[in-house]
Amino acid sequence: MTPLAERILDAFPSGTYGLSALLRLVDVVETDRVETAAVECRAQPRLLVNRAFVDVWAATPEKLLMLVMHELHHVLLGHTRLFPCATAVDNLVFDAVINALLCRMFPAPEHTAFFTDYYDDRSFPGCLLRPPAGWTAEGAVPLPPALAGSAPPELREVYRALYSPKGVGYDELYEVLRRSVPAGLAFAVALLGDHRGTGDEPGSAAGDLERRSPLLIEAVRRIVERWPQPPDPVRGRSLADLLRNEEARPVRRPSNRSLLAALLRRVGGSTRRGTSWRIRDDAIAVMTPFPTLDRRSTVLAALGAPPLLHAGRCAVPRRQRSGERVHVYVDVSGSIGDLRGALYGAVLDCQDLVHPTIHLFSTLVADVSLRELRVGVCRTTGGTDIGCVAEHARGHRVTRAVLVTDGYVGRPDGAHRETLAGIVLGVALTPDNATEVADHWAELSPPEE
Repeated sequence: MTPLAERILDAFPSGTYGLSALLRLVDVVETDRVETAAVECRAQPRLLVNRAFVDVWAATPEKLLMLVMHELHHVLLGHTRLFPCATAVDNLVFDAVINALLCRMFPAPEHTAFFTDYYDDRSFPGCLLRPPAGWTAEGAVPLPPALAGSAPPELREVYRALYSPKGVGYDELYEVLRRSVPAGLAFAVALLGDHRGTGDEPGSAAGDLERRSPLLIEAVRRIVERWPQPPDPVRGRSLADLLRNEEARPVRRPSNRSLLAALLRRVGGSTRRGTSWRIRDDAIAVMTPFPTLDRRSTVLAALGAPPLLHAGRCAVPRRQRSGERVHVYVDVSGSIGDLRGALYGAVLDCQDLVHPTIHLFSTLVADVSLRELRVGVCRTTGGTDIGCVAEHARGHRVTRAVLVTDGYVGRPDGAHRETLAGIVLGVALTPDNATEVADHWAELSPPEE
């Protein structure tokens, strides 16, 4: 984990937001490709963070938390769903609502200072993206200097509503800003996060995240559902209200079998930096006019009837993964229950990447063949112990493994931790669990009742 990733993780109160699980899914990359922060929403998502911006504007844990939370809200909400053809005013509206929501969630001055330091309350329309000086969640909402003069009354009212328990909806805020903010002024405001909607690598604002990055959107959704809510959820600013808007749209969620199959392919065909490929020459039979040492051609030529075409072979280059077969450790403790069938099925679906011996683990490791797995063989002591997995991996010199469990993997100590850290490891977990030893990570869905 990079130093910046560790800073991001440390910025969130321990055990509250599930960021450890998210950072196993999203690689944190320091780059100057983005001005502040952005999430690349693709099969292997990345959180791009501008280190120079963080050093200047988010140097404290509280400010860094607000920056990451702002970008995660972009991922969760995908605001082109609300504004299909996003304009500069649309983006201004969306950031204004997100910033107000975060200030209601974290009203302490050390948190809201991220917005008050970055945006000047004497500049319009940037003042709409920050709370007023001296703002408190329960007190009156004073107007910023930029709105205290000749600003339209409706603009003053909508700003006060934005930072008061009254709240304001997207439509109402958009209508007021559309009449009050010229497009040129809106475009000049330095927005946080990622507002790219097009291009070769569209960002989180481009919507359609269920298709482009289903694992990311589900992981973020589960994490954000546990974030603290404003004391008085209000129209257009309550996270619960925004989540209901998402739930009103049909979402196709990947099955546990497909999630595990994807994890197996990543571990089986990857290095620690990505997928490793090699070119292999496959020989195929062809007919050629050039004479070959083909038996049939030789006999016909000897009989005075040389053939027009001769049987030969041609090398065809094919690309294939160069990764090793994956050792699969399947948790068969007593609580695995209804998930066992999906776990077994995913392993059988990827036989070309799976080591022929499957390792069932509880407090001991029991090796079974793929044939035994196909008929549902299960050998278990009923408990769960990650130590037996580490000992088995070390004893068999395992270099690539996928661990499938429905329980908390925990923090292996000493030699066990060194063993697991020294291999390419993928971990698939059921919801509300976490691990700190995985190179690749996937969260399974709970079994349907």
